[in-house]
Amino acid sequence: MTRVIVAASYGGPEALTLRDEQVRSPRPGEAVLEVRAAGVNPADWKSYSGAWGADPTKLPIRLGYEAAGVVADVGPDAVGPAGPVRVGDEVIAFRVAGAYAERLVVKAAALVPKPAGMAWEEAAGLMLAGATAYHALVASSVAAGDTVLVHGAAGGVGLMAVQLAVARGARVIGTASPGRHTALRELGAEPTAYGPGLADRLRALAPAGIDAAVDTVGTDEAVDVSVELVRDRERVVTIAAFERGEAVGIRRIGGGPGADPGTALRDAARLELVRLVEQGALRVFVDEAFPLAAAAEAHRLGQQGHSHGKIVLVP
Repeated sequence: MTRVIVAASYGGPEALTLRDEQVRSPRPGEAVLEVRAAGVNPADWKSYSGAWGADPTKLPIRLGYEAAGVVADVGPDAVGPAGPVRVGDEVIAFRVAGAYAERLVVKAAALVPKPAGMAWEEAAGLMLAGATAYHALVASSVAAGDTVLVHGAAGGVGLMAVQLAVARGARVIGTASPGRHTALRELGAEPTAYGPGLADRLRALAPAGIDAAVDTVGTDEAVDVSVELVRDRERVVTIAAFERGEAVGIRRIGGGPGADPGTALRDAARLELVRLVEQGALRVFVDEAFPLAAAAEAHRLGQQGHSHGKIVLVP
């Protein structure tokens, strides 16, 4: 048996409940993961909030797309992107279904090695935000010498985008509240506050212009300023403003309507993200860790939109 978190109904975090489930044996190409930490993401609460529909036949909904843990059992031909998966391997699992659990069965193809020395909580928060940021930089063609604007630079995806862009040799300007500016400078970004006068502040920082923009927040300000300052709208990417993005002709990525999910690209990014962590070029910042039974509390914090870094669950 394993304890898991499910959404028993559609609604708010009060719909989440902890229950026991059986864990079946792994089939060919599968493994059983003993979860040490699971990442919390907006997609988790969107799945039961009604934002993606409210089909009662889909209840109860298992939650969680990413986790880190130890392989407890394997089926025949259990091979991941880095090679055969073996019992005792310390791994990161992405993309999976039902990561809010003590144990779960996953496809071996979803497992990549956890960087040695990386904390479980950090490892659990690496892949979804990291792969999203990686996709955004590829979609906006960010390269060495570019000046790139990251809206929401102190959030989970924003922090990843800043580090990945710096690793590519780009100059990064990031919007964030003033209290987060010192942390962004330490990552190699040039911070500025969002709010009235943003376009003028950006012109002062980058008089030669901004080459690309990544919007992680979805506000009208982020879209409007990006469109105003970036000459090529093909190099403006949003992961949140899907309706506005379509209206103004910028790139939309992720799970929103009309957006490019980039599944193959994000899968391919996993080993690159691991490599960058191992090289010391990429870090995961954990804002807060909650016990598995406190998943509803973790979701309430996440829905406030004020966390800086990742929220994780620890079984």
